[in-house]
Amino acid sequence: MELNDLTEKIIGCAIKVHRVLGPGLLESAYEVCLVYELRKAGLKAERQIALPVIYEGLQLDADYFIDILVEDTVALELKSVEHLLPIHEAQLLTYLKLANKKLGLLMNFNVTLLKNGIKRRIN
Repeated sequence: MELNDLTEKIIGCAIKVHRVLGPGLLESAYEVCLVYELRKAGLKAERQIALPVIYEGLQLDADYFIDILVEDTVALELKSVEHLLPIHEAQLLTYLKLANKKLGLLMNFNVTLLKNGIKRRIN
């Protein structure tokens, strides 16, 4: 599946979750519902993918996790915050580098319209 088609499908699933739940819940609620919708749409979606940190040639367990990985390709970083900050985008980019993934979506579910809370980032 082409990346644009994949991200369109992911965003559609996220919008559905947001329409049903609305803003104001914890990130974890959106995460489990979004994984359910992604799988229902026929996509491979995994939660809380561990990201090891490689430091001076050693693989260290640093307890970093990609919220959702779709089709082993697109990393989703979910937030439920008042405003997305530059550090949230930096976090997503760092996760993309650590996981060696090309594309990520930062999604803030604590907004009135979800389309206003989505940022697409390329590694």
